Amino acid sequence: MAELTFGKIVAAFLTLCIFSFLYKENPFYRFAEHLFVGVSMGYAIPLVYDNVFIPYVYVPIVLEHNFIIIIPALVGIMYLTRFSRNLGWMSRYPMVFFMAATGMYVALSMNASVLVQMRSAMLPIENFNIFLIFIGTVSVLMYFFFSKAHTGFYGKFTKIGIWYMMIGFGASFGYTVMARISLLIGRIQFLMGDVLGIMK
Repeated sequence: MAELTFGKIVAAFLTLCIFSFLYKENPFYRFAEHLFVGVSMGYAIPLVYDNVFIPYVYVPIVLEHNFIIIIPALVGIMYLTRFSRNLGWMSRYPMVFFMAATGMYVALSMNASVLVQMRSAMLPIENFNIFLIFIGTVSVLMYFFFSKAHTGFYGKFTKIGIWYMMIGFGASFGYTVMARISLLIGRIQFLMGDVLGIMK
């Protein structure tokens, strides 16, 4: 029998509370869920205060007298007006700035998402792997070209693109399931090993 501590007992109880959702939603699951959200926020708020507010707002304004920082600080504070019925409209302005800033990432993501794929498709076809990459890239792009009817040879070629996409989606889903199963195995090993001492 493994040595039980208060921390292990609490962790085992909360694990079982989460697993109880497999039967149906119940007060134990809701308690663990709300506790998780509360603890996460309680941890995140002082973390943001120490790592963001102090070095990027308090120090530049108060110690370095860089008063231009007041403008982005006020824009960030406008997010908090979301909790007010009368001032909630002010929270739209920082959201607009944030959404506009995401436009800059389109150009940055072009290299990782588009140019690398184009470069891979333009390599000399020296082996079978490069040939598969070329066929997959062209067939998937042609599948999304809806100006031409997918009939005849063109339609058969676009079906190859469907197979490529299904294989890609299946691999992504399988990787996600594998990651979740590994988390489940870790929790079961904790319950069986650390708490009950059945397995080592």
